[in-house]
Amino acid sequence: MDCLFCKIVEGTIPSRKVYEDDRVVAFHDIQPQAPVHMLVIPKKHIASMNDAADDDAQLLGYCLLVAKKIAKEAGLEEKGYRIVNNCGPDSGQIVFHIHLHVLGGEKLAPLGNTH
Repeated sequence: MDCLFCKIVEGTIPSRKVYEDDRVVAFHDIQPQAPVHMLVIPKKHIASMNDAADDDAQLLGYCLLVAKKIAKEAGLEEKGYRIVNNCGPDSGQIVFHIHLHVLGGEKLAPLGNTH
């Protein structure tokens, strides 16, 4: 498989890891959209949320908990942070290996309508 994130999991492509265990890897985004921009990816290849199965629920929930952990370690807990998952090309998903963006370090603009 020619998946950039699978290669990061394998260690064949370097990354600035902030967390790793037997289920996930978290690392700094190479094209940050905020002062702090990290990604959390499961080691299991799942192309997008559309490809997630019922038996992936525990893994995907765990990814959220890791996102919380790395946000806290990056000092984002007090002022806040954003967790984003893009699903499909029209959403802006570029790498088709499910991942969470953890963004913070500045006041982020609201998303969409606020009413």
